[in-house]
Amino acid sequence: MADTAASNGASCVEKLKSYARTRKGFILAAEILLSFIIIICYAASHYGGYSALAICEMIFAMVFFGIFMMDMDKQFTMVNWMWSDLFRAGIGAVLYIITSLICVIGGSGDGARIAGGVFGLIAGLLFAYDTYTIFLQVKATRQHTAASTDDRV
Repeated sequence: MADTAASNGASCVEKLKSYARTRKGFILAAEILLSFIIIICYAASHYGGYSALAICEMIFAMVFFGIFMMDMDKQFTMVNWMWSDLFRAGIGAVLYIITSLICVIGGSGDGARIAGGVFGLIAGLLFAYDTYTIFLQVKATRQHTAASTDDRV
């Protein structure tokens, strides 16, 4: 009984390592790490309210990392995971850029807030790159059907 539990744990760790080596896995892992750094910076700041965005985006990235790592996107086909991930990354990019610009511009005298804003701008660019790569996947997988040229209606 203990051997099966240990082998399942090793299997999960191997899936984690192998998925983190893919391009999508690396992007999601970087999003999680940057969001965690931003949470720490905003927590050290005088204005801790900006950390809510980083917490939400980190949780969403962790959920999508887990879903894609365990290949659950192929099991639960009721949800279009590619479009869900596109909206997650796009909204995250826009919100990170807006929030980070607010923090960098208005954060005079609060170094942690400015640092969180700078890391937020980097995260916004990473989320925008993720959005772009997902958009290319959506564009590649979308199949076009030719319009009928039959005169009969």
